Amino acid sequence: MPTLFRFLTVVAVILGIGYGVVFALANFVNPKPREMTVTIPPDKFLKK
Repeated sequence: MPTLFRFLTVVAVILGIGYGVVFALANFVNPKPREMTVTIPPDKFLKK
């Protein structure tokens, strides 16, 4: 069982690092708000 325990430990460490990266991105990176303009062609308004 030592190899199984080692494998599960490595997987747990990798998942912990991934969780830490996602947590850091969610809390420490602030997006820049900006205006967005989308042009919709007139034929999209026609009902068929």
